[in-house]
Amino acid sequence: MARSRSKLHQVFEIDVTDFSHDGRGVGRREGKAVFVSGALPGETVRVEQTGRNRHFDECRTLEVLKPAPERVEPRCPHFGTCAGCVLQHLEESQQITAKQRVLTDNLRRIGHVEPGTVLPPLTDAAWGYRRKGRFSVRFVEKKGKVVVGFRETNPRFVADLSVCHTVVPSIGLRIPEISALVESLDGRRTLPQIEFIAGDEAVALVFRHLEPLSEADLARLVAFAKETGFAVFLQPGGVDTVKALWPEQVPLSFAIPGYGLSLDFRPLDFIQVNAGLNDKMIASALDLLDPQPGDRVLDLFCGLGNFTLPLAKRAGQVVGVEGDAGLVARARANAAKNGLANVEFHAADLAKDLAAEPWMKAGFDKLLLDPPRAGAAEVLAQLPLKGIRRIVYVSCHPGSLARDAGFLVRERGYTLKAAGAMDMFPQTAHVESIALFEK
Repeated sequence: MARSRSKLHQVFEIDVTDFSHDGRGVGRREGKAVFVSGALPGETVRVEQTGRNRHFDECRTLEVLKPAPERVEPRCPHFGTCAGCVLQHLEESQQITAKQRVLTDNLRRIGHVEPGTVLPPLTDAAWGYRRKGRFSVRFVEKKGKVVVGFRETNPRFVADLSVCHTVVPSIGLRIPEISALVESLDGRRTLPQIEFIAGDEAVALVFRHLEPLSEADLARLVAFAKETGFAVFLQPGGVDTVKALWPEQVPLSFAIPGYGLSLDFRPLDFIQVNAGLNDKMIASALDLLDPQPGDRVLDLFCGLGNFTLPLAKRAGQVVGVEGDAGLVARARANAAKNGLANVEFHAADLAKDLAAEPWMKAGFDKLLLDPPRAGAAEVLAQLPLKGIRRIVYVSCHPGSLARDAGFLVRERGYTLKAAGAMDMFPQTAHVESIALFEK
């Protein structure tokens, strides 16, 4: 970003009139857009300029001179420093309203489409919901201490967290204990991160270490695991190097209660971070797709089978495709564990040429897809969509959904029947959404 040092750190007042996609307030100064962290539409704030660009400036809020009615006191003492959450100052019911507006704005501006119906937003617990994530770890020489947390708003630094109210309490309330553990280790300078993941019965911590740990450090980690009840894993290299330290066998799984299913996973596997919202999202996706006993359904980016296995409870045949071969193997095992014989899984890179894939030649009646942030442009351009009457698209990025919606509507003859936001990550600006397309 091009910056003019002489104009940085100016302090001035500004009226905030809009909300950006990343949760910042938007105002104008001398005709130029100004993005203000910590500000809400309708507010007058005193700000400090932190960034300068040809087309916009960036600021942080120093003082709220005229608060919006929707402003609330942030619950977390680290709000404004930690970048994990940016919307704690906005009343919870208004957060999803703002996200719904981001979704419809993206569909209109990028995809040039309008949903026939805006779905009621899906919400669940606003606190203590995050069951998967990654803490950065840094030994700060000047302070002589270990810092464990998410990145600060300045990503060069790690927020020194005493608590995190969005992470499941079994982890979020015990960050100081985790920090003290790392500080006690001989190898504290060689641990860059700790991944956490919570199943229904066990909580796992994965310690990434760049150098072999001493026997004394291993003993400290085992003692910590026994004392806290955490399952401790070590990761000396890539994802394939993860192994259990204590206990040797860890039952990591989560239930999908509405379908009588239980899915096993490994510590670094992708699972939806919000268990309650995931249950509602699955129910919504299946209601929209409406699989029937005679339908063949294709589930792309299927992961562990989060949607595939519930679909198999209602459809005649389901095919799941995923790029990660390890996830595919565990999806197959989950199907067998749950006694589902009408489902099959394939490993394929869905951003590459798929002409040789055998499942591409099979006919399908309906399609469900849940792609990563980049969306599904490559695979949608290749799919034989002629026989697919209905598509449900679950998205973690409204911009890529909007782009793909434009393609489906203008190039493939679909109608965007409905779309709505889902609050998978309350207190953050992350927008999860779901859309229904019909021929």
